[in-house]
Amino acid sequence: MTATKSDIADPGLASAGEARIRWAAGQMPVLARIRARFASERPLEGCRIAVCLHVTAETANLMRCLGEGGARAALCAANPLSTQDDVAAALAQEIEVHALFGEDLDTYARHVGALVAGRPHVTIDDGADLLTVLHAAGDAGLDGVTGGTEETTTGLLRLRALEAEGGLRCPVMAVNESRTERTFNDRYGTGQSALDGILRATNLLLAGHTLVLFGYGMTGKGIAQRARGAGAAVIVCEV
Repeated sequence: MTATKSDIADPGLASAGEARIRWAAGQMPVLARIRARFASERPLEGCRIAVCLHVTAETANLMRCLGEGGARAALCAANPLSTQDDVAAALAQEIEVHALFGEDLDTYARHVGALVAGRPHVTIDDGADLLTVLHAAGDAGLDGVTGGTEETTTGLLRLRALEAEGGLRCPVMAVNESRTERTFNDRYGTGQSALDGILRATNLLLAGHTLVLFGYGMTGKGIAQRARGAGAAVIVCEV
């Protein structure tokens, strides 16, 4: 990427962010193995990668993995309400980072624009904003872009609409529809985090309550499994 200055909340938070990143690394053994292989093989040498994801400790470990593979990666926040400012500060010591907790839409657009200005070869998107902006720029934006990934349903809807119009000009991997996503992230990750959000918002004890689920895909199965484990009665309404 171009040497654009990072935009973060407070560089002084870096030590706290580093501790958070290291803790997360210990819970990510598969990524650790990939990172070790990347360090020796350097398969991404010279590749410029623009990443628009949640700026969390887990994403930080992904960014370091890309760096070990030889990539020049830059990061912006896909969601300002999930940005961990201490993690952003720690990462900004190594790579270009544009992320502020609670940033407004104008700031978000500027951050996406900063990554696009780096003329990436590959994009890693959460919502398809990077690819949308690159396509809006036409030949100038897409020159050198070999492809990207998209990990959300919303992003894939946008990209497929662009494809239907004949406007999608690079290949995109639909990560959101991969078997790994369905089996692990949806069932176990979202299955846990959805309940966690409900409990944080309501302060309820699940035991003795009845939980009604609409839909019984992988995410529904994960929520049901955890709710039953916490003592709730679960009713499933398939839609």
